[in-house]
Parts: sequence; structure tokens; C-alpha cells
Amino acid sequence: MTPRNESERWHERAQSSIPGGVSSPVRAFSAVGGTPMYMKSGAGSRVTDIDGNSYVDFIGSWGPMIMGHAHPEVVHRVTEVAADSSSFGAPHQHEVLLAEEIIRRVAPVERVRFVSSGTEAVMTALRLARAATGRNLIVKFAGCYHGHMDSLLVQAGSGVATLAMANSPGVPPGHVEDTIVVPYNDPVALRHVFDEHSDRIAAVITESSAANMGVVPPTTEFADALFHLAGKHGALVILDEVMTGFRVSSAGWWGLVDGPAGRVPDLLTFGKVIGGGFPLAAVGGRKDVMELLAPTGPVYQAGTLSGNPVASIAGLTTLQLCQRDVYDHLDSYAHQAGEIVSEALTKEGVAHRLQRAGNLFSVFFTADEVHNFDDSKAQDTKAFARFFHSLLDHGVSIPPSAFEAWFVSAAHNQDDLQILSDALVPAARAAAGH
Repeated sequence: MTPRNESERWHERAQSSIPGGVSSPVRAFSAVGGTPMYMKSGAGSRVTDIDGNSYVDFIGSWGPMIMGHAHPEVVHRVTEVAADSSSFGAPHQHEVLLAEEIIRRVAPVERVRFVSSGTEAVMTALRLARAATGRNLIVKFAGCYHGHMDSLLVQAGSGVATLAMANSPGVPPGHVEDTIVVPYNDPVALRHVFDEHSDRIAAVITESSAANMGVVPPTTEFADALFHLAGKHGALVILDEVMTGFRVSSAGWWGLVDGPAGRVPDLLTFGKVIGGGFPLAAVGGRKDVMELLAPTGPVYQAGTLSGNPVASIAGLTTLQLCQRDVYDHLDSYAHQAGEIVSEALTKEGVAHRLQRAGNLFSVFFTADEVHNFDDSKAQDTKAFARFFHSLLDHGVSIPPSAFEAWFVSAAHNQDDLQILSDALVPAARAAAGH
């Protein structure tokens, strides 16, 4: 690999104008050390930094590049639409077509409202839930991330299930006093919360499958309890599919797992894939709840760039490309990549767990199965950091955090898997401390 001198120079420069030199914290490499690469281009399954180094990409912009970078059809349609204007602040046909595509794919979604980020989608969903129920309390789960809005940027207290405490300066205590944090995959703790607060709970929000503490799918018992208790006590279920939506199947996690199991959420939030690499997200769900939004109802929400034509056409084109063959490819390559990683680590005697949720997967550096956030935090993050940097030095880019999912794309091929396999020889040894 060429030394990353230009990336180092630009990162030093960036810190004079951008806090930490980055626009989102994980990009700073704080969890693994070192200097982040500054990217210049991407094509298919590969990305190239400004020093000219090429990497097989298992980040994919954290999920939206499901077809690979700079897919020709997406680039063509975006260029075509942008030539007519990138934003009107007025209705246009592409957002209607994208909304119809989402509704066609996900049966519980009867109406869609577009926003520009997953955080906004969740914020809108919570506001709707509170308006629909006339209640204030929100239940979330430790380790599930739903964006950086004040009321959900919280940590659990000392109890099994407790009122939350802010885990970021600048979040007033009053903004989190109506949030209860429950251990993930713990149906007993969830029942305890409903026993104490059932008539005050507006909604339970959960990642469809946790992917922000690493990939930790919900157990059947936990998922069943969540939907049953919420329905029994008149609370709404908000399924956060920002990570899994339209990635793990044509109808996301709902289509892959919850729908076949008979679980029906009231609201869902989407992001990543639906923007095709552009800032776009959405909240969708039951007609009676969604039409509480202005202008048909009293719940206010607005955004000048929400559903703008460039993001809408990028998302629509991406979804239209995501047919059965694409999902078969994603499943196959995610499975192969995970097995290659696990075999290499096993050969070097590195304790680890490979966990999957559809075609999302994570490798935890621990001997024990990971069921919740405490389990995830117990892994050997120093071993991960050594593993990460060795892979990077040998042309493989994975998330710079032990608490993230790996992503494959429709563009990944056998050459990419061979590069990964070759890179894992020194990376597994590095993880082992050799």
C-alpha cells in the first residue's frame, strides 16, 4: 500500500475547520486509532483513497450502496434529474413513485412521509405515536441506536429497566425523563416495564435487528413479547428499519422475519437504501396514524429538502434494481465472507463469534454468544483494532469499530473474496497478537 500521506495532511487540515476533522464521529478512527482514509472515488465493490490506494469495501457508506458504488443506472438517472434542478421545495413525481414502491413492498405501510435523515424519521415517528395515544413514555432498548435526537440519546441507569439518563452533554434531563431503557432481548424486563407503566407508554421502539452494537438479532421470545405487550396495552410498535430496510430482503426485516411470524408494526422508519447514497429517509405505517401529520392532521412536520428529486430518483432507481437475484447475491456473498473471516480467526485460535441478521453480519471478538449490549461491550476491542488495521494495510476496508455491521453489495465478486482471504492471513495473526 502507498503511505497515506495525503489523507494525513487533509485530516490535519480538516481539524482546523471541522470538529475532530469529521462530520460523523465513527469516521475519525477514535475506536481503532490512526488516521482515517480520505476517499476520492468508488466503483462497484472498490473504493480508492486520495493517495491512490484501492480497497475492497465492506462498509458501503454504512449500507446504502447496495448495488455498489457509482452504479451506471443510478448515476445516469441522478444526472438526468439533477439537470432539471436538484430541489424545488414543491411536489414532484419521483417522490410519489418512491412512496408507491415502498408501500408495494411493505404491507404494513399505507402512507409514507419523507425526511432527510434517519434521526428525523424516528423523531417524527415518536411524535406521531404520542399524538395517536395521548401518552408520553417511550420504551427503547440498550444498545439500539435510533439517531441523535435528545430523547433517545440515552443510557440505562442501574436497574434492570429504568428511566433513562442522558449520555451526552447538552441533553437536558427533562428531554429524557419520558424514555425508559430496557435490556435488549430481555422479555422479562419488558413485562416488568409494562406492569408498572402500561397506561403511560406511547410506543416501544426497536431496531428490527440490532446492528449498532454489532449484529444481534432478536430472539423469537423477545420479539413475540414486544409485539404482544404493546398491542395488549395500547402502545404502538415502531420498527426501526434504517439499517435493514430493503437490504435483508425486498421488504426488509419485516418481510424476512416479522411478517411471516405474524408481527405487524404500527410505524416503520427507513433510510440508507431508500436514498441510494443520498440523504433521504422516511417514516411509514398505518393510514390512521400517518394521516395525523399535517396538512391532513394536527401533528406538525416539515422539511424543505425532504423527498427532493435527486435523492428520490436515486432511491427509486436503487430499489427498482434490487430484485430477487440481487438479494440472492447479497445472501451468498455475505455468507461466504463471514465464513472466510471465521475460518481464518479459528485457525489462529482467536476467540470470536460470527453473528448474522439476513445478509448483515458482525464478528465479535469474544468466545460467548452476544445477546445484548453488555455482551457486546465485553469483547476484546484491542484485538479488533489490530485486526482492522492489518486488513486495511492489505486492501480491505471494514467498519472502524467493533460495534458495527459489515455490508456486501451486488458488485462484490469472487476476486474480492480472494483479496479478503489473502488479507486475513496476517490480520488473524495480528488479532491473535502474533
